[in-house]
Amino acid sequence: MQLKNDSYMYQMVLTELNDAVGAEFVDSGAADGLGHSIDYYWIPEMWHDRGKETQKPDFVVHPACTEEVAKVLKIANTYHIPVTPWGGGSGSQGGALPVYGGIILDMKRMNKVLEIDSRTLSVTCETGINAQMLEWEVEKAGFSTMHFPASIACATIGGFLAHRGTGVLSTKYGKIEDMVMSLEVVTPTGEIINTLPVPRHASGPDLTMMFLGSEGTLGVITKVTLKIHPIPEAREFHAFLFKDMHTAMLAGAELMHSRMQPSALRLYDEPETARLIKRVLGLDKPGAYLVFGFDGPKDIVALQMKRACEICMKQDPEDLGTEMGQSWWENRYKFFYPPYMFHMPQAFGTLDTVATFANIENVYWGMKKVVTENFPEARFIGHFSHWYDWGCMLYARFIFEEAPADPAAAAQLYNVVWDKAIRAAIANGGVINEHHGVGLKLGRLMKDLYGPAMGVLEGIKKQLDPNNIMNPGKMGFKGV
Repeated sequence: MQLKNDSYMYQMVLTELNDAVGAEFVDSGAADGLGHSIDYYWIPEMWHDRGKETQKPDFVVHPACTEEVAKVLKIANTYHIPVTPWGGGSGSQGGALPVYGGIILDMKRMNKVLEIDSRTLSVTCETGINAQMLEWEVEKAGFSTMHFPASIACATIGGFLAHRGTGVLSTKYGKIEDMVMSLEVVTPTGEIINTLPVPRHASGPDLTMMFLGSEGTLGVITKVTLKIHPIPEAREFHAFLFKDMHTAMLAGAELMHSRMQPSALRLYDEPETARLIKRVLGLDKPGAYLVFGFDGPKDIVALQMKRACEICMKQDPEDLGTEMGQSWWENRYKFFYPPYMFHMPQAFGTLDTVATFANIENVYWGMKKVVTENFPEARFIGHFSHWYDWGCMLYARFIFEEAPADPAAAAQLYNVVWDKAIRAAIANGGVINEHHGVGLKLGRLMKDLYGPAMGVLEGIKKQLDPNNIMNPGKMGFKGV
């Protein structure tokens, strides 16, 4: 249903929403609509920057509890009104944009820590809680979430669950899905369900994993139980400068194959070393910068660090020592904020993907070739920021110093870069995204990635959301 705010039906829906959550928690003004029409996706930012109208919701609803979420979804089903969950608004894929109007379900009132279980080492919280606030609460009890993404100060836990986000220490502690024990979810038709209380079982398919990464298309995650960890006795870092990315990659892969579990491992290609590492850390030398860290008991960390350095030295790098490694850790968030991060009038995007060690360098060179050959005015830089025992993630970026002034032309240019670069990643063994999600930006490429299996996802969506109210038009699912 398309609502007009001067219509009788608009007033009817408004009355029901007021009754469900309280009139003071239902917003329909222009300022609230604008604030929920732009996330960190470049196109709506550009659209607004060029003076164009962004797509706004009809209502911004702020539920206080799971039961109120269920009431709102039942109202939306009655009138076939789109519902888009909203966390911190820091997503980069357009996943929270209300592209068909309707209801924005702003979850930030649901921000309570419900339980810290020191025997199980878990925390149960509502999903509207800011990630940094959760970390501080867990630290008061002597533990840590060990989930430290660059967006920790501005994102909610629900946002991380929605797109399977990751943090700086993921190489040891995992992505958010590795930390989840159980979920509470409100289905699109308004039923409240709980997945099983433990993350490992043979009691049928794992419903928890089905909802993780679904970006609000299969329901609203309202509560989560996460693993937490003891605060380590020691955490140390070390850095090396390799002659090129390939030799650094060989060292990084061997480090992961050693199964010593570095808490962090990050490799910057030569262009990003020359630009970002120079600007943030002051290293003005050619090469590829690699940094890693270990945490835990002091004596074990010392032994791991010694062995890791021996592995790296096989490739004859320059040893930058612990000081340059520690400097990276202390400045790790600066890379993502002004004045170091890109901003208007530049056009930029993060082409993150993940592949096996056998394919990841081919993915890098395939994406770089496509971008530089088709868009010679663009720069291509990248780093490898999340590592596994089988491969690693590429955090590549394209940057235009200035996009076309016409917003439609700018959007077309931007989308074509994504089409060519992500298809190059798929062709070389990568996927369309590793931890930022799919959203609106990459939905059209889901069929390229999944092929006939996309029909399985569409069938699950149709079964759970028969009226297609939940975040329509995202993740390759049909719109209204």
